[in-house]
Amino acid sequence: MPSHVFADRPAQQPPERGTVDALITRTRRLRGDVDAVRRDAATDDEYDPQGRWQRALCDLAVHHLDDLGAHLGQLKEGLPDGTLGVFEDELAAYEADSAQSTGSLLSRVGSAEWNLLTDEVSWSDELYQILGRSAQSGPMSLDELPSIVFAEDQALLTALVTDCLVDGRPIDGEFRMVRADGRVRTVHMMGEPVLDCDGSTASMWAVLRDVSELRRTQRAVRESRDSLERRQHFAQTERRVAVELQEAVLPPWRGSLQFPLGGPAVLDVAAHYLPSTNSALIGGDWYDALQLPSGDSLLSVGDLTGHGVTATSAMAMLLGALRGMAVAGISPGQLMAHLNELLETSAQPALGSAVCCRYSPESQTLTWAQAGHPAPLLFRNGTGSALTPPDGVLLGATSGAAYEQAELRLLPGDLLVLHTDGLTRTSAAEVGSTDRLLALAPRFAEARSAQECVRTVVEECGEDDREDDACVMVARIRS
Repeated sequence: MPSHVFADRPAQQPPERGTVDALITRTRRLRGDVDAVRRDAATDDEYDPQGRWQRALCDLAVHHLDDLGAHLGQLKEGLPDGTLGVFEDELAAYEADSAQSTGSLLSRVGSAEWNLLTDEVSWSDELYQILGRSAQSGPMSLDELPSIVFAEDQALLTALVTDCLVDGRPIDGEFRMVRADGRVRTVHMMGEPVLDCDGSTASMWAVLRDVSELRRTQRAVRESRDSLERRQHFAQTERRVAVELQEAVLPPWRGSLQFPLGGPAVLDVAAHYLPSTNSALIGGDWYDALQLPSGDSLLSVGDLTGHGVTATSAMAMLLGALRGMAVAGISPGQLMAHLNELLETSAQPALGSAVCCRYSPESQTLTWAQAGHPAPLLFRNGTGSALTPPDGVLLGATSGAAYEQAELRLLPGDLLVLHTDGLTRTSAAEVGSTDRLLALAPRFAEARSAQECVRTVVEECGEDDREDDACVMVARIRS
């Protein structure tokens, strides 16, 4: 079995399929093997330096394999795109340290022994290298050692050494040490006292491991995960607020709505909102149906650019303005012009499309205007076609834009379908096509209500892999 001290070297052969899972399995198996070696190395002979050294190296190897297993588990889960850019300085420092290492775990593990009876101190060559101290300067005594330790860590080192020498407790702790060249290293120190025949402490030995790179990468991963959790929490909060705002603004009615309210129904209306299947964010699509004081009915659908709270708040502002102006008797064309100016001068400019229809049951006339929006679809006598749209640019695109109106006489049994473009296209680059909706004409002719027609549309388009949300509204002239 290869020695654990070479575990940090690059593999000479490419790993088998299922790379990360295979490495996790091999790491767990190797940890078990090292743990078995550690148990075999246990000895009652406290004066056996070879046994102490072997046991200490096994302990360090187990720690190292535990860290490796944790890192492989994080690698399997994957890190989010873009989150590590925040930590470029940390990673640059890590890469600098990696470039200066020899590539062997042995070069980052050193040993020392302090003899209390003779005041002799023995350091391994690797410990000189870790602490950046020349062999000519000689090893440092236990009294001198705190001088290269961070002030914040000196008390911990002193307490551990005292407990080891006085109470015979093992040492296991980490300290930040400053090398002669000014570089800071994080060192993990493990040690035990060596007792003489009278039970008194004769010397203290320790194994020191340079864990600077390991701790730096752990910190970078931890900070990136914290950043991801904050972003996820923010996204979840934004979505919740956007959903609540959307639900508060869109009409609360479910099923079909009959106009005029409280009288013989001449207009049967139903609508449905379809969320995006690819995005967790809520868009600015809306639909609305409103009975006006004159007895006319207002039907509208629209779509604002963007997602989240910004889009839904702008949609709420626009829909509130549309309702107010419609109640005031403003015609669809002039209403669109006012909405355009509202978006143009708002604190958060946005672009939007909309179609606004006003139906008079008395004259059976539909007056409508549009702003860069798909035209309503008219279904009559079992066939469907798109209405010819009057001129009208996107809302918020230019100031002072004029919006023309069109009029159409509707007959009993006619059916109108108003929708946003997200219903008929699956990506932002795709041009929406109404062919699928027009092909539903036979099923619409058999439907008994506007709500049943809406269900037909949802069945046809609801399962599409859409990048954007969508709205559909169906209005049927009762016979």
